[in-house]
Amino acid sequence: MKEIVVIGAGKIGSTIARMLAHSGDYRVCVVDRSAEQLQEVEKHDAISTAAIDITDRKALVGLLAGKFAVLSAAPFHLTVAIAEAAAEAGIHYLDLTEDVESTRQVKAIAAKANTAFIPQCGLAPGFISIVAYDLAKRFDKLESVRMRVGALPQYPSNALNYNLTWSTDGVINEYIEPCEAIVEGALVEVPAMEAREEFSLDGVTYEAFNTSGGLGTLCETLKDKVRTLNYKTIRYPGHAAIFKALLNDLGLRHRREVLKDILENALPTTTQDVVVIFVTVSGFRDGHLVQETYANKVYSGAVAGRMHSGIQITTAASICAVLDLVAEGKLPAKGFIRQEDIALDTFLANRFGHHYAQKNGSERAAS
Repeated sequence: MKEIVVIGAGKIGSTIARMLAHSGDYRVCVVDRSAEQLQEVEKHDAISTAAIDITDRKALVGLLAGKFAVLSAAPFHLTVAIAEAAAEAGIHYLDLTEDVESTRQVKAIAAKANTAFIPQCGLAPGFISIVAYDLAKRFDKLESVRMRVGALPQYPSNALNYNLTWSTDGVINEYIEPCEAIVEGALVEVPAMEAREEFSLDGVTYEAFNTSGGLGTLCETLKDKVRTLNYKTIRYPGHAAIFKALLNDLGLRHRREVLKDILENALPTTTQDVVVIFVTVSGFRDGHLVQETYANKVYSGAVAGRMHSGIQITTAASICAVLDLVAEGKLPAKGFIRQEDIALDTFLANRFGHHYAQKNGSERAAS
């Protein structure tokens, strides 16, 4: 059994620990500074816990020493510290961050490390990049790559049409930070919450708008190869207008802790959600302009006998699948590894990646 450290005992971190422990191939230590949060982690023979301050470099490196890998489900501002500790301890590193600058620093750390560093292993960035690149490789010449993802309540019942299903810090960060994109062939930054659009899928109308981090490393990978590349978060109509008022008119973009407190005390959590994944790629094949689309919905469900939200399942399954591929020797054991370096078929064939299996003909391809 391989020894794994999972940092962060929140909704996603605890789900990762459960998935790995119940697989029978991993022994997991869940780390968090909150002893109260650690009490919520499932009691299992293959799961242990440790309460330490992640910013205590010496303590963290000591904990990581001798382990196979560390998986970070911690807030994005701790990403670099954990990556540096992994490099010092000489173990593999995987994270779920959507933060662009943190990923750039992880890449620099990986350049000097002797183990694998694989950031952005979640849903978006993460699985969405694997899907988009798989579609992009089918074209002789690319025109556009448009990626849309959203974790939505199945039964919206407030003005925001939203419930908290994952990291509040992550939501706020992606709604505020600049967004990478390729526009008319040029790599640019565009503002978050802008370029709103509407589309329908299975008879349901959604809105989508720019958010930060979802592209992962695809901008760099597809630079000079595509005219348009962008990522937008999916919500129900009306969400963007209200949230922009909170951020801009009330100035809460400059008071993130206040905004976080408001959201966590006003929006209930729910496990009854649906993850919508919608990727459209167009380009030329054999001289003809064609389009291919991947569309999928993943709902909440039971994992190892316990109900989990769709965003918990998809996010945890992604990073667990990538860890499995490293453990099986199907990914390089050293250096910086991009999500688009992972083959879609290989990912979906994995026991954790199988949670993304499409049902009821939900994949649609048009040309």
